[in-house]
Amino acid sequence: MKDEKEIAELINQATQRMDMVINDLSVPKNVRGAVSEAKSKLSAQGDYTVRVSSAIYKLDEVTNDINLPPQARTMIWNILSMLESIRE
Repeated sequence: MKDEKEIAELINQATQRMDMVINDLSVPKNVRGAVSEAKSKLSAQGDYTVRVSSAIYKLDEVTNDINLPPQARTMIWNILSMLESIRE
């Protein structure tokens, strides 16, 4: 079980990586929008498990986008992995 400090650090790292995807102009606009929405869900107030689950759901929707560049797909998978580790 992770403590609050570890969870906050993982969420911070995940949001920083989300910013990298959002600012990458090679990533399709719809994917950047979904990542931005996931970031806002993660940054919202409330129980972290609900926030993390909402962000995971949103990110999972775009991982199979055919236009997603490989490096962005890998970055999103890394973010998903970080968020999954929080949820466990």
